[in-house]
Amino acid sequence: MIELGVTRAVVGTVAAESIEKLKTMIRYARQHLVVGIDAKQGQVVTHGWEKEEALSAVTLARRVAEIGIERIVYTDVLRDGILEGPNIEQTCMIARESGLQVTASGGVPSLEDLRQLKLFSPCGIDGVIVGKAPYEHRFTLEAAFSAMT
Repeated sequence: MIELGVTRAVVGTVAAESIEKLKTMIRYARQHLVVGIDAKQGQVVTHGWEKEEALSAVTLARRVAEIGIERIVYTDVLRDGILEGPNIEQTCMIARESGLQVTASGGVPSLEDLRQLKLFSPCGIDGVIVGKAPYEHRFTLEAAFSAMT
């Protein structure tokens, strides 16, 4: 994918299940890799949220940071797609504890949530994935960009 021009590739389950495979990927494409950490009540879930791992999201974030990953996408799966607001507290804690740059994901229903996420940028949250809200006409992408600048 990298050879085809992809600038970022997000890997998830492999990071939780095989740190050795992740290390191999890092050797070939460190600057292109982002680890997606999906969690339910602080515990990592894999395989499309079907399998709960005996691993906390914070522990996984620290592990991937130690081997050279610089960014994660953190999703609280209990909030994803239900538009009740992102788990800012947990996302910020993971950013602080791991030292990684974090893209917040899951549950952004309003421009106010985007503004709140921006306030937490000092802890390491520097991006956000917005999915469902624009499709439900809660706000436009233009308004989202304005709220973040």
